[in-house]
Amino acid sequence: MTDLSFLTATGMAAGFAAETRPRARCAGIDPYEYDRVTAPIESLLDWPDACRTAALAHRARAERAAGRGRTRTAGHHHQLAARWFHLAALLPDPDRERAAAVATEADRSTGDALALLDPSARRISGEGYAGWLRLPRAGEGAGAAGSPLVVLVPGMDSAKEEFHRPVDALLARGVAVLAVDGPGQGVLAAGPALGPDHRHALRRALDHVLGEERGKELEQGAGVDPERVGVIGLSLGGYLAADFAAHDPRVRAAALVSGPYRLDRDALVPFVTATLAQRCGGDAAARDFVARIDLAALAPRLRRFPLLLVEGGRDRIPGVTNAEALTADLPHAELLHVPHGNHLLGNALSDWLPDTADWLADVLAAPGA
Repeated sequence: MTDLSFLTATGMAAGFAAETRPRARCAGIDPYEYDRVTAPIESLLDWPDACRTAALAHRARAERAAGRGRTRTAGHHHQLAARWFHLAALLPDPDRERAAAVATEADRSTGDALALLDPSARRISGEGYAGWLRLPRAGEGAGAAGSPLVVLVPGMDSAKEEFHRPVDALLARGVAVLAVDGPGQGVLAAGPALGPDHRHALRRALDHVLGEERGKELEQGAGVDPERVGVIGLSLGGYLAADFAAHDPRVRAAALVSGPYRLDRDALVPFVTATLAQRCGGDAAARDFVARIDLAALAPRLRRFPLLLVEGGRDRIPGVTNAEALTADLPHAELLHVPHGNHLLGNALSDWLPDTADWLADVLAAPGA
């Protein structure tokens, strides 16, 4: 059984709240609201309910605004509800029913928000995947065959609800985005396990989108261009995205943000080992998965397309070798190093996100990029 005693260790709640603050800001949570919600938490066992309470407050405000015909305000509060529900699911919560419930609520609130703010967004789901496809405004970035598409891959304890800022940055540059939960992530955290078959779920998600969009293109005009597909992976999603891109010839470019090069299971902190055990379906499965993570082994397959590595100089999680080391194996890879950036660079958004979104838009600008 996974040891979760660290959740009640003295000072753990305050430390976790401080460590998560930049990540919450990056996810769109106002830092002052974040402090009001998290400061009273004395035990991490109370973290999910505190975040869920904040989420429900935003949902209630969204419903009041909708009742008054204030569509944008209602959509805004549904977005915030989704983000707070997602924060509630970050922990390796011993109450697995509670964890599954808040992930489901995050997914629901995202749908409620997009129904009001981006009615063209489409929910896709299938074996091992669930996500949202969003298209840029008509005419932005579209070529004769449609808009380029970037698949957004979240990490170990993350979900499609977290990375709305990269989604918005890419949409603003004329790039369609498929933000997708794979096995063991987000709304699927209680279902299929995170593991080496993740890339197959991403392939099926891309099949779904490109097949559906091809039909719409024939009927209504340009949709998504199957010749201009990229991927962005964040945290462990950096490895998952690289593995997917290495094995799917449709992917023409990849950006890896705070992705691991290798993991040392015995050096990882308890939060990471416990989360991996829950998401992978047990300690043994987690150990097997960690042992497979090796970007050097993928290097020969990653040489066929442009690659951007985004790293923070203060990203030092014990047991994790950052993907910056990959530059020795892939001299063609571009490195965007932010010396003061932490893990996921939530404390340095302006130093990496605009440039990364520009890079993806540029390399996918032409068919066959």
